[in-house]
Amino acid sequence: MTATDRRARPAGAPGTASRASVPAAEAADAAVTLKRAVEALVALQHDQGWWKGELETNVTMDAEDLLLRQFLGIRDDGDTAETARWIRANQREDGTWANFYGGPGDLSTTLEAYVALRLAGDPPDAPHMAAASAFVREQGGLERARVFTRMWLALFGKWPWDELPVLPPELVFFPPWLPLNIYDFGCWARQTVVALTIVGTYRPVRDLGVDVDELRSGLPPLPPHRPFTWEWALERADALARRYAKRPVGWLREAALGRAERWIVERQEADGGWGGIQPPWVYSIIALHLRGYSLGHPVLQAALRGLEGFTIRDERGRRLEACQSPVWDTALSVVALSDAGTDADDPVLAAAARWLVGEEVTVPGDWSVRRPELAPGGWAFEFENDHYPDVDDTAEVVLSLLRCAEDDRGSIERATDWVLGMQCSDGGWAAFDVDNTRTLCRKLPFCDFGELIDPPSADVTAHVVEMLAALEAAGRRSERDAMARGVAWLLAHQEADGSWFGRWGANYLYGTGAVVPALVAAGVPQSHDAIRRAVAWLVSRQNDDGGWGEDLRSYDDPAWAGRGVSTASQTAWALLALLAAGESGSEPAARGVGFLAASQRPDGTWDEPWFTGTGFPGDFYINYHLYRLVFPISALGRFVHGGGRRG
Repeated sequence: MTATDRRARPAGAPGTASRASVPAAEAADAAVTLKRAVEALVALQHDQGWWKGELETNVTMDAEDLLLRQFLGIRDDGDTAETARWIRANQREDGTWANFYGGPGDLSTTLEAYVALRLAGDPPDAPHMAAASAFVREQGGLERARVFTRMWLALFGKWPWDELPVLPPELVFFPPWLPLNIYDFGCWARQTVVALTIVGTYRPVRDLGVDVDELRSGLPPLPPHRPFTWEWALERADALARRYAKRPVGWLREAALGRAERWIVERQEADGGWGGIQPPWVYSIIALHLRGYSLGHPVLQAALRGLEGFTIRDERGRRLEACQSPVWDTALSVVALSDAGTDADDPVLAAAARWLVGEEVTVPGDWSVRRPELAPGGWAFEFENDHYPDVDDTAEVVLSLLRCAEDDRGSIERATDWVLGMQCSDGGWAAFDVDNTRTLCRKLPFCDFGELIDPPSADVTAHVVEMLAALEAAGRRSERDAMARGVAWLLAHQEADGSWFGRWGANYLYGTGAVVPALVAAGVPQSHDAIRRAVAWLVSRQNDDGGWGEDLRSYDDPAWAGRGVSTASQTAWALLALLAAGESGSEPAARGVGFLAASQRPDGTWDEPWFTGTGFPGDFYINYHLYRLVFPISALGRFVHGGGRRG
């Protein structure tokens, strides 16, 4: 039998509603929908066993790529034209660019896109350009753009370096116990900060080749913060840093620059990048170039070559992925196919398991600064990101390997030890670090874009709790104390309306869809008040078409919580929670399944232009192109085969 024909093993969820309560016609429609989706997913598997969907983001990735190449003197006319085509295609009717599909126009994103199109030769008086620049001025112009946007313009003399916050390279000498040391920042911010200490010290100015004065509004600087607040104190500290920057202690400054340079080089990954994400990658290239690394130097050659691996070229134009997610996508795909009924020894799962086992991280990373005695283990998000494995990927990979017959060669045991060692002091789990909760980092003058720290989150904690429950169910090991602390953390962090906040996915639907199955797997009764409140919240947010959706503006405005255009991935998250809660025979679950069946494309996939992944809540979002397939398969598989939870 093929992977699409085999039936699932019983998931064994206690108290799951009987399948007899689901009308036969609805179950049949779900089975047909599931079969088509499974066939589509299996067809996407790489010969080496992995899956990877595109990670689509906003056009600042592409604009900044052109600015980087202009700065380095390597911008190519052909690539510029293809990138400009992609940027133009994403412009909204009002002339602006948004941070996510269907979102409002954003000042800094529109400004960066405009500058990139000026590099591509678009005249400022063209209708699409005039509309964009008018919006920029109306929103406050370059004067009110975020710090990072103004920093890009400072590289070309279009904004004064003296009007940007100072990041002294001496920060690299701060010990881990001192506030605002580099390890107080989340790993993604840490790598960016170290690179920017070099860039901000050299304050380079290169030729942009075009004027962009039309982007200025003439507004005066913002007034200082109210006295005797943290923001005011940090503004005073920034003023002192500016004075020091004009007359630094020469030997100390040079030693700090050297330390920062070595720190960056030591963390370059095998693919040439840093952290597998765009911001530290491009800033590290600029920083090392300023330190004297020629474009022919092996480090920069590898870095620029690696960016090509993150570049997509097709009929829509040239664009960059901010990051890539093969490990995450592969683990989710294995779980989905298992939920759909694929046997543990199926060749599709066996190939995926072999690849995942080969991707295990076995070397220490930055996480070991806080956990020096902890042995390495686990997985990262990317193909190459050994310095930064993460708890979320590790939990999901363990869950997937438990579904496979392939020998894990001890990787599950090592990963479990590592995850247990990464539990935070409050009982929750964060993505990359332990107790990375110094909120003072958020108040620094340059920190006006994106989350800077990595506190525990409901979605990551839920995935770990689910992993520990699955290990126990499989007879692998029992870690009841750690799991109980995780369950207590989740129960304590339920929102007043019954939902959970989703740090890495949009948003309350993602958090709730992760937490409810985890709690039930860990033994929390389906009748528990927290579960019933979550079900009530989900039912209250179901759309008229039977699906669920949540606009990314819910991170800023609670009125959007659980509300938005129905999407396949978010509908699946809601269904996963309902099924785990014993609601498989309910009308809301049937309507959700009906939405998935009715909206499926003939090729077995779903259309989903909406962004449902989260990089930085409130600022940066991602459209994981595989989410629209793997999560519906899991939800439909559990609906068809009666499994209320993973295990």
